Amino acid sequence: MASQPSKILETFDNPNPERDFHIHMEIPEFTCLCPKTGQPDFATLYLDYIADQKCVELKSLKMYIWSFRNEGAFHEAVTNSILNDLVAATQPRFMRLTAKFYVRGGIFTNVVAEHRKPGWEPQPRVDLTAFKANSNTRG
Repeated sequence: MASQPSKILETFDNPNPERDFHIHMEIPEFTCLCPKTGQPDFATLYLDYIADQKCVELKSLKMYIWSFRNEGAFHEAVTNSILNDLVAATQPRFMRLTAKFYVRGGIFTNVVAEHRKPGWEPQPRVDLTAFKANSNTRG
């Protein structure tokens, strides 16, 4: 049976819900249609999120992204629509979707949309570069 595009996003239980960990995905084959001309638009999508109780299942994400191939959409609208659907499916602590559309008419378009769960704050960033630089200077 051949795979088909689908608007259904499946999830699975977060294996470590007690910990904030960063999930990063790169989706280099996103396509939709320009709503004005009907010509194809191409983008690389970067999905970054910190799950709460659910994670997005990759095959369903692939089929979901495929479902936009023949739809007309402005870059800003489709980026926010995808983020909204992913947030509705997974209810993450944090999610950022960056859409980097390829040049069209001499213009690159990048759209960044974010979601934060109310009350969630990121942990302070740990910078290990200072530690690494000092580790070679033992006295």
